[in-house]
Amino acid sequence: MSIAVLTTYIFVVLGLMVIPGPATLLVLARSVSGGRRAGIATGLGIAAGDLIHSTMATFGLSALLATSALAFEVVKYIGVAYLIYLGYRAFIEKSSNLDLAAAPEISPGKAFRQGIFTEILNPKTALFFLAFLPQFIHPESGSVIGQFALLGIIFVVFSIGVTSALALGAGSVRGWLARNRTIGRWQGKVIGSIYMALGVRLALQQQ
Repeated sequence: MSIAVLTTYIFVVLGLMVIPGPATLLVLARSVSGGRRAGIATGLGIAAGDLIHSTMATFGLSALLATSALAFEVVKYIGVAYLIYLGYRAFIEKSSNLDLAAAPEISPGKAFRQGIFTEILNPKTALFFLAFLPQFIHPESGSVIGQFALLGIIFVVFSIGVTSALALGAGSVRGWLARNRTIGRWQGKVIGSIYMALGVRLALQQQ
């Protein structure tokens, strides 16, 4: 793979990552509700999901979602149900549990699992990698699998960097909410609404 192709790919990836999307909203929501560590762990989970999707694209498994309407719908609605469930849990949280100054931060392991499950269960992500990565693959430049792996790793590395930066920035909002309890009481409903909105957005996606 030439330096020119690799440089172009990196700039395109960076351009894509500055555009707010479901992953961005998920990291921001988790950072505000659970703290910086939870936000970073969520971003790592999303990156792990991206790595799985890029691996699936490498070996052609994502093509199943592109060709089978049933497989696409099944994966999509499992993802929708999961996001709606997370939103419902956050939305009905009692105000007594929203004392952010005293509440412990969410377990990084739990945040990681939420991130990876949300990303894996988004079939559009699989189709994105299936359509996006081959644009930068040149068989004459060497091993196709090796090129797929390199592009996937680069994407994941940049994803970790961007989501970690978002988590560090958004995590500071948690402290502000702790000092403004009137606003903090609405935190669960806002976070829950974001999760539910992501679920609705996923439900409306077409193959």
